[in-house]
Formats: sequence, C-alpha cells, structure tokens
Amino acid sequence: MKENTQLTDRRQFIKGAAAVAAAGALGAGALLQSCSRDRTKAVVPTFLDQAPDGRELKTGLIGCGHRGTGAAMNFVDAGNGLRITAMGDVFADRLNSCRHHLKEQRGVEVPDEKCFVGFDAYQKVIESDVDVVLLCAPPYFRPSHFDAAVRARKHVFLEKPVAVDPVGTRTVMASARMADAAGLKVVAGTQRRHQRDYVSTYEQIRSGIIGDIVASNCWWNQQRLWYVQPQDGWDQMTAMLRDWVNWRWLSGDIIVEQHMHNIDTVYWFTGKYPVKALAFGGRHRRLTGDQYDYFSTDFVFDDNTHMHSMCRQMDGCTNNISDRIRGTRGYTNCQNEIYDHNGQLIWSYEYPVGEDGQPSPQAMMSPYVQEIIHLVEAIRQDKALNEAEDCAISTMVAIMGRMSAYTGREVTYEEVMNSNLRLGPAKLAFGPVDIPIEVPVPGA
Repeated sequence: MKENTQLTDRRQFIKGAAAVAAAGALGAGALLQSCSRDRTKAVVPTFLDQAPDGRELKTGLIGCGHRGTGAAMNFVDAGNGLRITAMGDVFADRLNSCRHHLKEQRGVEVPDEKCFVGFDAYQKVIESDVDVVLLCAPPYFRPSHFDAAVRARKHVFLEKPVAVDPVGTRTVMASARMADAAGLKVVAGTQRRHQRDYVSTYEQIRSGIIGDIVASNCWWNQQRLWYVQPQDGWDQMTAMLRDWVNWRWLSGDIIVEQHMHNIDTVYWFTGKYPVKALAFGGRHRRLTGDQYDYFSTDFVFDDNTHMHSMCRQMDGCTNNISDRIRGTRGYTNCQNEIYDHNGQLIWSYEYPVGEDGQPSPQAMMSPYVQEIIHLVEAIRQDKALNEAEDCAISTMVAIMGRMSAYTGREVTYEEVMNSNLRLGPAKLAFGPVDIPIEVPVPGA
C-alpha cells in the first residue's frame, strides 16, 4: 500500500511539472485562466497559540538579513520540534550575524558544515536534508529559489513579494501549481492574512455587514527607508546587494516591495484583483538606487469599481499606513473597525488584555509567528495550504501599477501577464553589473 501511495504521489508531481512546462510554453494564457477561480470566500484559518506537536521539522534559512533572522526566530517560536539546521546567504558576515543572534536570543546553533555562502548557497541549503525552507533573500531571487525548493519537494515559507517582474511572477505561479501537485504546504509573507484582527474584520465584511463593495483606498506613506552607500573595495554587485531595497531589479520598487501588503489586503477582502491601472510617480529625495520615492495609482476592477492606491518613502511628510473599503451600507479600515455611512462605529475587534489590564494589540499573537504556526499545522496535519498564487497575483497587480507609472500610460493586467519584461543582469557574479542604470521617465 505504501508503494502505491508513493507511486500516486509521484504521478501527481509529474503531472504538475508537465502543467508547469505547458504554462511556460503557452505563455500567460493558461495562468490567466487559473487566476480566474472564485476568491470571494477565502478560507478562514484556525488560530492556535502554538503549532500542534508532531514530527520534528528541520528547516533551512535562505537569506540571513534582518527579515531572514526574524523569520528564523518566528519559526523556532511557533512550537515544539522546530529546528533551524541549515543557513545560506551571499555574504558571510550577514550569515554570521544571523547565527550570532539565533544563538544569543534563541539558543539555536547551526554547525559550520551546514552554513553556506555564495550565489549557490540556496541550492546547498535545499539539498541539506531539510523539510522546510524559509525564502527570505531579496525579491529578485524568489522565483528561482521557490522553483528549486518545490522541485526538491520542500515545504516553503515564501516571503513577499514573490518577484520583481512579470516573467518571475509567472514562474512563481507555475511553481505554485507544481507545489499543489506534490502536496506541499506554502505560506506567503502576507502576514495580515494570519493576523487575528484583520481576519475577524474580513469575516464581518464577507458576512455583508457593509453591503456590496463599491470603492477602496490604500496607503503606505512613511519616512525614508534604510539605505547603504557604496564603500571602498566594494564592486558594483556587492554595493547593489548591500543596498538592495533601493534597486528596482532587486526589490521591485516600493510599490512592489512594500505597498503590495495594502494591495493584497484589498484583493483578499474583495476577492477580486484590478484589471487595469493608471499611475504616476517620481523621485526627488532618494539617495541611492534607481527607484521612485512615491506612486499614486488608480486601479480599476472588472465591475468598474476603483481603488486609489498611494505609497511614499520621504521624510518630513504626513505618514499613513492604512486601508479603507467602502460598501453600500458602511465602510471599514480592514483591521479592527467598521462604520456606517454616518461615521458611527458598528463593530470593533476585541483585543486581548495586556499586562496593564487593558485591551491591547500588542497582547495579540504576532502575525509573523501565527503564519508559521499555520504552516506547521498544515504540514503536521496534512491540511491543504498554498498561498503562493494569491501572493503572486498581488505582486503582479503592484507591478502593473509600477509599469503604468514608469511609462505614463494605462496598463492592463492581461498586458502585464503577457509581458516578457525581465529585470536584472544576465549573470549573477561579483563585479560590474550589466544592466542600464537610469530612473524611468514617464512618456519617454
């Protein structure tokens, strides 16, 4: 019986791989069709404070920067029998810093022989007898890392965004199909979908409390993000990788790397993604890289409802990180409050009581740990869980807005899905980087 089960699993995996190959050969048409499934009622997760016990899960971390270090700690914090057994990064100092923090703060020690450095470190981590991989390198690397993990049949934590260009995003969509065929579990870094207040608000909206959705807004306006100036002795590739969040081939620009959280929230709550976008943006004060400082986008859905999206990273300006969805009977901030059209509060999320005896968001389970709990729960109890395609769709919508702002013209989702745009150098190696470095000029 075991041999027959394994044979069936293998046939399903081969079938999924064939589907991926077909999607690549046919272009975006098959993937567009796959994205048309009904998402108006997303699965609402259960909320455990700790992952259920089960077999030990060995985990490999790929990308040992700030987010990777945090994800590794989140994994260890999620439950029992969860081990970090391998690590990889392009830079040795970043890997060693992560090892230090894991040992000092979580008592986790990864042996030297399971620590890998270089552009091929991800492959060595995947091959190091792990059950799960945490993909936390800069977004440019996500499609190839995810593809390798799925082909090696590893469960995955897939940090957002999943790519920086249409070609990479389609690759992730295709790999997501292969993961389904292999029965793999995939959680994306869209942590709001695992955050208890957001999920409770989502349930209220899907029950019809604000009526039919007629419009939405989302904002991620904040101060300048971090940057790293080139240092003596650094080649161009090193300088770009150290400063990756400011280079569009590595991060996708701010609308993709950061603002896609808001775009994903609206997509999740409405169950629909926009079909076209008209945007503008610009660069005034960024000190490194080739990205914009701000974007403003009018996204249009197939029923002609609109979402206005704004994002900005500039000091000295008004900040706002929030969302609003308006319906025929009221509106919500998507996180914890719902109002009628007169501005009267009709529902709010009840937060747990903190140490001071008062309800507090800080007393709620961290969504970064919660998403790992959901991943481990799915693995140990064999529950269906694959968020890769939804995260890819939100990434593609953000790319659509970016392309519109860069060109100054209206861009459709179908157009982006069929685009051959690929960012980044032809070869990954230290030294000069063979890509044009210029700030996009709309209308040119």
